[in-house]
Order: sequence, then structure tokens, then C-alpha cells
Amino acid sequence: MDKSTRKLNIRAFVALMVAMSGFGLPFTGIANHVYGFAPLTLARHAWMSAHNALGLLFVVFSVWHAVLNRRVLWSHLRRVGVHLPSLSREAMLAAALVTFVLLVIVGHAYHAGA
Repeated sequence: MDKSTRKLNIRAFVALMVAMSGFGLPFTGIANHVYGFAPLTLARHAWMSAHNALGLLFVVFSVWHAVLNRRVLWSHLRRVGVHLPSLSREAMLAAALVTFVLLVIVGHAYHAGA
């Protein structure tokens, strides 16, 4: 079958949109943070706009992805819900590290604003 006559694979398109917009978010977020204390210049506004656009795309396509895969997600949740495993040491350590980093970063924001 010729590529030009092939039907668009919506699931693949949505998954790629989630991946591509999600991949760009950290880069635009870091640039946004670098320009955060500068006056509103064209560069700062462009990075802010790029970050906001990628964030919006990521959220919209993530929800769409969940809707497209709802049967598989519900099946998985029902199967896991029967036997909820206890948290492993690795999972607890990961949760603790993420919590600590978030507290430090958010605390930095409050300290910088005071």
C-alpha cells in the first residue's frame, strides 16, 4: 500500500504528540527559568510562549491518549486492584527523593520571593 493512501494511525499520532511535547517541556522550562528574572524581552516571551504551548499540547494529548486507551487502562487497574503489591524499598526511596527535591525547589521559590 502506498504511504499517501494509508489511513492515519490516530493512536500512534497521539502517542507521538505526547512524547514530542513532553520532550520539549524541560528544555523550554529551563530556558524560561533562566530568563525568569529578566525584564519581559522578546526572548523571554518566546520561551514562555513555547513552554505554555508545549504544556497545553502535552495535557490535551495525554488526556486523549488516556481516552483512546481507556479499556486497557481499566483492565490493568482492575487486575492490579485485586492484588495491590506493597511498595518496594526502591519505590519508597524514589518517592522520598522526589518529595525532597520538590520541597527544596518549592522552598527556593518561596525564599526568593520573600
